[in-house]
Amino acid sequence: MGYPGKKRKSYDTPKHPWQAARMANEVELLKKYGLRNKKELWKTLSILRRYRADARRILAESAEAELSGHLLTESDQILARLRRYSVLPSDANVDDILALQTEAILERRLQTQVYRLGLARTPKQARQFITHGHIAIDGQKVTVPGMLISKTEEMLIDYYGNSPLIGESHPERPAQIASAVAGKED
Repeated sequence: MGYPGKKRKSYDTPKHPWQAARMANEVELLKKYGLRNKKELWKTLSILRRYRADARRILAESAEAELSGHLLTESDQILARLRRYSVLPSDANVDDILALQTEAILERRLQTQVYRLGLARTPKQARQFITHGHIAIDGQKVTVPGMLISKTEEMLIDYYGNSPLIGESHPERPAQIASAVAGKED
């Protein structure tokens, strides 16, 4: 084991660097979700790869018998985590983990949720608002655009209390949010 304070890569790069179809798909996802670089996409792919590997291992070990003991506990924990993040529906099982797509994880990022809630005009602007400290979850400032958001946290996303974006006349504030706030005050 190395030095515990040393940063390690939290993602795996593609096995083959020059595959046109994969690269085109990556560029589409970068544009759609406003990611800064491919490293952020590869982190998501690595998260998904780990969940799939765990699911395959659990299914292989339980092939000869029913899930019980440690395997049942582990599968319940994985499913509960994915349900909490709304990646899987509540009636999903271990087989459903193998069918997950990259977009399911990318949709749960804070950056995407801020854009989907209408707090920013574009995914890139959502990223900027987060990194500049204009977004809060339950009043707590958050500056990590790649943070995975649970279903309960999704309802608590709003502008930070000291942010100039709180004012409805701010020029960078999206129009639908400004009009919704003005409608509440009337």
